[in-house]
Amino acid sequence: MLKDLFIAFFRAGMLGYGGGLSAIPLMQKEVVERYKWMDDDEFSDILALANTLPGPINTKMSGYIGWRLKGFLGMLVCIIATVAPTAILIILLLTALHTYKDKPWVHGMSKGVLPIAGVMIGVLAVDFFRKSKINLGWGMAVVYTGISLVIIELVGIHPAIVIVSLILFALLFPTKEERRGAKQEGDS
Repeated sequence: MLKDLFIAFFRAGMLGYGGGLSAIPLMQKEVVERYKWMDDDEFSDILALANTLPGPINTKMSGYIGWRLKGFLGMLVCIIATVAPTAILIILLLTALHTYKDKPWVHGMSKGVLPIAGVMIGVLAVDFFRKSKINLGWGMAVVYTGISLVIIELVGIHPAIVIVSLILFALLFPTKEERRGAKQEGDS
């Protein structure tokens, strides 16, 4: 399994151009779809928590996933697999870009990466929205998305504060189904 962990996170790291967030859909594809180490809900929870903590998101996520699956050695393997491609590529690409910095193709390449990363992040966001519909229903998913968008973009509150607030809200005000489930567990 350590070999699979290394391959999965190395692949996500090698192909995740555009910053840490652009590697997340690739990581999700490896962890959830290819290897089935966890489901989408678990991955979403890890993503939400990792987003609230300081530091590079893909390194935090790979470290936790490795820890969860294979302990300390798994964490070490996943972090190395995530960081190594970036370190190697940054040295190679910046050397090449510095050498050819005045060439038009270098400017075009730099501009072309941004929309691709945006599309990858957008696809992941739409996928998470569809899955939240299953748990919350369309109405509440739209309400939470709209309120979060307004609070983050228009009011300017940091996403971590919004995520922590939603977690606290969910803990303090459980749904009827969650209260029923807790009561049934207490009765048995």
